[in-house]
Amino acid sequence: MEPSATMREYLAEIYRLQEQSPTVNTTTLADRLNVSAPAVPRMLKRLQRAGYVKHIPYQGVELTELGREEALREIRRHRILEVFLVNIMGFRWDEVHELAESLGQGLNDKLAERMAEMTSFPNRCPHGEPIPDAEGNLPHLNDVCIMNLPVGYKGKISRVRTDDPERLRYFASLGLTPDIEIEIVGRAPFNGPMRLRVGRDEVVIGAELTKSLWVTAKETADVS
Repeated sequence: MEPSATMREYLAEIYRLQEQSPTVNTTTLADRLNVSAPAVPRMLKRLQRAGYVKHIPYQGVELTELGREEALREIRRHRILEVFLVNIMGFRWDEVHELAESLGQGLNDKLAERMAEMTSFPNRCPHGEPIPDAEGNLPHLNDVCIMNLPVGYKGKISRVRTDDPERLRYFASLGLTPDIEIEIVGRAPFNGPMRLRVGRDEVVIGAELTKSLWVTAKETADVS
């Protein structure tokens, strides 16, 4: 059964949520997809009948292997489209997630591959998230969230893990974008704000925002 555009959207979002937790509950899924709570169980039943998800009693749902394959295909299309919108059409990184969500409903593999060719076959989206290859394999990642790192840690921003346009604009205003080198120069106790050196400048970000910044190590450091 070829999944509909809505089914593909659900599968991709379940995959993203499973990166944070093995199972996904319906309330969280409804919030992320901006749909009504009753709509989610109906769609999950369709996905389960098609073999894309399985229900874990009292926990939620998780993707089957078939569902994971289909989710990665959709994520590949979405992230290639984001790159195309930024590199070819000149949109900002804070604009492209919602645009790709709406335009992606009509995107097939043939169009996605042409877009990949036109953007030199990217392996990261504008926010630094990995793009699966045509076989569904993800590039190896060697990064960590800065909230788990000590003062003195140096590295390069690998991913900015948020789709929120306002947050993305704020990160951009501070110069905190993928491939930028940073150093953690201070942090307040009890999960307080973190002070970062970005080039010659220092910026302070709150604890909630640190969850979105992931870095690849530049120097060996104690991350305990």
